[in-house]
Amino acid sequence: MNNKQLIQLEVNGVLYEVAAKPWATLVDVLRDDLGLTGTKKGCERGECGACTVLMDNRAVNACLVLAVEAQGKKIVTVEGLARDGELDPLQKAFIELAALQCGFCTPGMLMSAKALLMENPRPTEDEIRKAIAGNLCRCTGYTRIVQAIRKASEIMEGRREA
Repeated sequence: MNNKQLIQLEVNGVLYEVAAKPWATLVDVLRDDLGLTGTKKGCERGECGACTVLMDNRAVNACLVLAVEAQGKKIVTVEGLARDGELDPLQKAFIELAALQCGFCTPGMLMSAKALLMENPRPTEDEIRKAIAGNLCRCTGYTRIVQAIRKASEIMEGRREA
């Protein structure tokens, strides 16, 4: 018996049609069906933030979203941050300030930070820390990550003023 449901979702600007089991999560569809492995599978309980993606410009844990709930939504994964071969200011700042080590948490951190900067282009350190509170890092700590997000906001602010 084929109990899969056909869903359409836009991921990184590309429209996909996927046959997903009713219990499949968004992280499973992104990784297994679409091959977008930048979104990491961590705790699978919404506690680590490794699977964070943007869904209609809101940060969500893809392990807690059923794929069928993403029907008709616009999803952005870490693979969708770069544009025309140019890294996003967040990605550049993370590299420049060495805000990563093993890299497992980095995609989720970047996506949580992107959601924050889309909503609040000039966040305070406290606002940055609150925005990434759902993302766990075991290697780097958070100081350089916070600094990188702040630097990215300054870079982006400079672009708006230019």
